[in-house]
Amino acid sequence: MIRTLALLLAMRLVPSDTAVPNRQPQLAASDDAVALVFGSGRIIWFSRSGDNGRNFSNPVKIAELPLVALGRHRGPRVVFSGKTIVVSAVGGSTAQVGEHAHGLPSDGDLVSWRSQDGGATWSKAIVINDSPGAAREGLHAMAVDAAGGLAAVWLDLRTNGTHLYGAFSHDAGATWSKNVLIYESPDGTICQCCDPSIAAVAPGEFAVMWRNSLGGMRDMYLLRLRDGKPAAQPVKLGAGAWKLNACPMDGGGIAVEKGRLVTAWRRDASVYMAEPGQPERAIGIGKDVALAVGKKGPYVAWVNSTAVEVHMPGASRTEKLSEKGAFPALTALAGGSVLAAWEEDGAIVTRRLN
Repeated sequence: MIRTLALLLAMRLVPSDTAVPNRQPQLAASDDAVALVFGSGRIIWFSRSGDNGRNFSNPVKIAELPLVALGRHRGPRVVFSGKTIVVSAVGGSTAQVGEHAHGLPSDGDLVSWRSQDGGATWSKAIVINDSPGAAREGLHAMAVDAAGGLAAVWLDLRTNGTHLYGAFSHDAGATWSKNVLIYESPDGTICQCCDPSIAAVAPGEFAVMWRNSLGGMRDMYLLRLRDGKPAAQPVKLGAGAWKLNACPMDGGGIAVEKGRLVTAWRRDASVYMAEPGQPERAIGIGKDVALAVGKKGPYVAWVNSTAVEVHMPGASRTEKLSEKGAFPALTALAGGSVLAAWEEDGAIVTRRLN
């Protein structure tokens, strides 16, 4: 059964000087500050909350690029590294054409910007991938550990096939390491259009999740990273398998709950939660899954047809956040609640979940 949440506390953000839809929101939180980033056309926007997600500032332009990768989980990412806010996105100058075109640059690079004044001003872009154009698929993720160390992972096209690459920063995004090959499928490619996810486990240690392409199956895998390199063998998530000769263009979410990794992702029409090495648990029907862990436990959001739904800890039924939203994002807030953001009618909508 699905119950609809009242949206009395929902907020809508629409930059005043753009007429194109606002897309692909992402969130990060640190103490009472919340960062919200999204894209519209060629512009990457930033909005800040100083009251734990209750109110947001008018959006500020981070950068305007010839082209920005947006759509199907492409778009900017954001983290707090101490007092520094770091935003990343894939941008380029030449649009891709052909049957595989998704509106992303054919020469796209993964770049980052830094703000040390709460998002009022931003640095020049820093290119993260060290092989030009290798990040042009436009799908990436970024996370920060408790010591402020950053990790970025992305789908990489520097050689034949799609591989998972990463880079690391120990100075709040001022510089990035040499790129590291994190995973290369023995079948020659991982799933070509599904976004990866990454979460910090401990200082210097991260867990990354991606959709593999192995033996005709498009299943989710997880790998631990330590000190900038893989620290164990990849682990398949869930007991079931998805035989599919196509890319579903859908990743998932990963987070840490009381020292344990928890994941959420889609297989076929169902949404699952799983821990590494444990059977998966179906929690709903849909796609475009997001995950965050609050004080009460894991929150999972997704889209079912056109409705944004959320599974909250301890609830016997799914809640409906919106009748016509898309691409939800979640982040845990100070105090243990969770904030959701999603696309709706060209705007970005946010709502606190208790």
